[in-house]
Amino acid sequence: MTTTRRRVLLGTALAAACGVARAQKANTPATRDAKAAGGQTAPATAPAIAPATGAKQAESLVIGALFPFSGALALQGDESFRGLDLATDERNAAGGLLGHPIRLARGDAMNAGQAVSETHRLMGAEHVVAIFGGGPSSVSLAASQQAELAGTPFFELAAPADAITARGFKYLFRSCPTATQRTALAVDAVPDMLARLWRVRAATLKIAILHVDTLNATATAALQEKHAQERKLTLIDNLSYATGTTDLSPAIQRLRGDGADVVLHTGAANDIPLLYRGMAKAGWTPRMIIGSAADYALGDTMQAVGAAFQGTMNADVTQYKVNPAIAPGVAATAAAYLTKYGAPPRSGQSLASYVGAKLFYDAIMRAGSTDKDKIRAAVLATDVAPGGTAAGWGGMFDATGQNLRAQPFLMQWRDAVQVTVFPEIAAVAPPSGTLGA
Repeated sequence: MTTTRRRVLLGTALAAACGVARAQKANTPATRDAKAAGGQTAPATAPAIAPATGAKQAESLVIGALFPFSGALALQGDESFRGLDLATDERNAAGGLLGHPIRLARGDAMNAGQAVSETHRLMGAEHVVAIFGGGPSSVSLAASQQAELAGTPFFELAAPADAITARGFKYLFRSCPTATQRTALAVDAVPDMLARLWRVRAATLKIAILHVDTLNATATAALQEKHAQERKLTLIDNLSYATGTTDLSPAIQRLRGDGADVVLHTGAANDIPLLYRGMAKAGWTPRMIIGSAADYALGDTMQAVGAAFQGTMNADVTQYKVNPAIAPGVAATAAAYLTKYGAPPRSGQSLASYVGAKLFYDAIMRAGSTDKDKIRAAVLATDVAPGGTAAGWGGMFDATGQNLRAQPFLMQWRDAVQVTVFPEIAAVAPPSGTLGA
């Protein structure tokens, strides 16, 4: 067991080198950098397509959909894809994109290596005009770098790492909240909600951070520690455990010995049931657990853990049980999901992807072309007021491509359903201070 305090590492800036003939591209800085690194030259950007007329209306515009469709993150990846799929259906029903029907070309990426190869395949063999992504931040970091080199717009719908939009890329845009926003919300919930609920001074509550030793989880833990210190809270531990561990008993015993009141946990899908089973075996639970990962939002996780998961909180993207007054259209989106897939949404990942995809499709329509610079100008001109989408977000992008009007919410599992409890304006139920009930 080791204590970790790592920081998010920002990627270095890359220059886009596209829109010129193949012979000219051999001398561009991006091409020379790629050759010097021993890599392959990025594929040429698909030609800009203007609105279709006449016979060309039957030709499809191909959009890349890069998600983890297999492996441990397949449920998250497929749920994110379903949101993009719903937005695509909606756009096609309204006449398509720039007069062309949209065809989604899937790319399966579970890690950075697969992200690179699948991005090249989508830009090459599939001739996509843009790529939509969602899933692990490591996948987004690797895939968006390749897309940037080729001048292919990359629209991130789910990955939260701050580093994604900190590299100076021109054609990368993200619609969802950042890791800093999510971790700040999880920490802020302790003094701003739980302390008041329990009628104690926030400084008396002992907070512990527990996380798997992946890059993303370690970065989340570092952000949580930093924000807890800024809020002058009592942080008693920051524990990491090895990926693939089958026993969290040492961590649980340490947390128990420390007298942790609140545990902030970032773990993989299998880690969450492992944690709760271990606590049951030890006969101990903290007063509250706040998750900081998408697996805490999945109904499958609730089923795997069982009744002990009741009361667990999660700081994440908007879930479907949110105040419709600040999230217009959320009920209609849930109904469309049920109609298409024959079951209720598995988590709010689909809602986040749906809202993000709509924002970006609208920007392409305003651009009137698939030209990368026109798309960038249209995205940066987006102005949707907060509360103007089904996720309760608005749309306003800064020069880095980040949506400044996206925000996370705090949810709680109640009667096997995840409901929004904080902040109050988005809540559909008051928070409960009891874990396991």
